Amino acid sequence: MNSMGSVVGESESFKHFEFDDTLKLLSDSSTLKAIPSKFNFPNDRTAFTTDSIPIIDFSALVGGDPHQRSKAVHDLATACRDWSFFILVNHGVPERLMSEMFREMVEFFNLADSERKQYEAKSASDPIKCGNFSVANTSNQSFTLWREYLKLYVHPNFHCPHQPQFLRDVVQEYTHMIRVLAKKLIEAVCEALELNQREVDEMLKMESSFQLLATNYYPRCPQPDQAIGIPPHTDAGLFTLLIHNGVAGLQIEHDGKWFNVDSPKNSILVNVADQLEIFTNGRCKSLKHRAVLNEERDRISIVLANGPSGEAVIGPAAALVEKDGGPKYYAMKYEDYVESQLTKSRIDGKSMLEKLMI
Repeated sequence: MNSMGSVVGESESFKHFEFDDTLKLLSDSSTLKAIPSKFNFPNDRTAFTTDSIPIIDFSALVGGDPHQRSKAVHDLATACRDWSFFILVNHGVPERLMSEMFREMVEFFNLADSERKQYEAKSASDPIKCGNFSVANTSNQSFTLWREYLKLYVHPNFHCPHQPQFLRDVVQEYTHMIRVLAKKLIEAVCEALELNQREVDEMLKMESSFQLLATNYYPRCPQPDQAIGIPPHTDAGLFTLLIHNGVAGLQIEHDGKWFNVDSPKNSILVNVADQLEIFTNGRCKSLKHRAVLNEERDRISIVLANGPSGEAVIGPAAALVEKDGGPKYYAMKYEDYVESQLTKSRIDGKSMLEKLMI
């Protein structure tokens, strides 16, 4: 796969990559009162609170009680249609493993600059990359995101830095478990839509599904309304699964309003991504979301984007097209979809998902 570098967190394209080793130092400075101009991105962080984000019990989806399973499948399909986001509980990922992921990622960001710089992002196709992004808006004004990241291609081929010492083993275990969860969620959605699982497998080619891990480190920011972690975007892929260190910062756009979204400790926040909306002919919705900043605390999120195979051509499922009297989206090869995102030069233009709408 040669161009899958912006699957998570940036459906916008980025004009260039750079490693900025001053961001953490800036944030740690006790004298920092205002952000440097290169980070300047005035934004309104105002958002509503909601207790309506659905909660899905994964154990009911995979358990032996047919009544509980039927209800869980229905609830999942409803969540994907109405909110796009849901909180996954009883998912079976050990609390120990989640804690180890955060521990190892913090150790990575604390490595010496010389150690991290060997993974400096030189192109979107690098299977291991860290740094941050400078982006441009429609007025050709450039600004840098208030964020550092580590991104890894972890499936179908596994890539990981050799340091810290235990990072590779922890990432392998965690990403495998999340891949299994994502596949079960996709199967349940297809069951709710009465799709033939064999045909689904043939189209999505899940045995070689592309999975990308992104760890986002958002240092505390003295002017959180003058900078941003990640601008509004949707995700490429099928399902994105996220855990965080207990510091809120994710907001989603729903019915034209922005809402703060949090998830309880040891739960996983899941959102529908673009290819699932396309594949379900619009029954599941991929909604815009953004990462805002915190004035007092650092935020870390660990995100896994779970897509179909890069070779898969994703369009609406034939059975749903027949029911609807036609497709609502054009089909496109998955890696071409992502590559097109990467060549998009503005953050607030028309999204790739919108371009594929018929």
